[in-house]
Amino acid sequence: MKHYVVAELNVAEESWVPSYIENVTKLVEQAGGRYLARTGNVEKIEGERAKPQLGVLIEFPSKEAVTTFYESAEYAPFLEQRKAGGQTELLLIAGEDIAQG
Repeated sequence: MKHYVVAELNVAEESWVPSYIENVTKLVEQAGGRYLARTGNVEKIEGERAKPQLGVLIEFPSKEAVTTFYESAEYAPFLEQRKAGGQTELLLIAGEDIAQG
């Protein structure tokens, strides 16, 4: 079953961003993922949290593919850079519709 990673990012320090994009894009693709959106064009419709600077949506073929990517040694230094350079809310959403049940 497909799984989707939804990220809300607020970048405090930008020096890590170019290297992150270049390298992590390749790692996501190697894990079978593909970016559906990477944008600063984010509108808040509802909720209490502040609108993020950036929104990212990534599709993966399975939960296992996400876990393999996220926990990989290759991703670890970029994960550290992202965490040090800003604040992120990260969600993993199963590609299912429970109303169709």
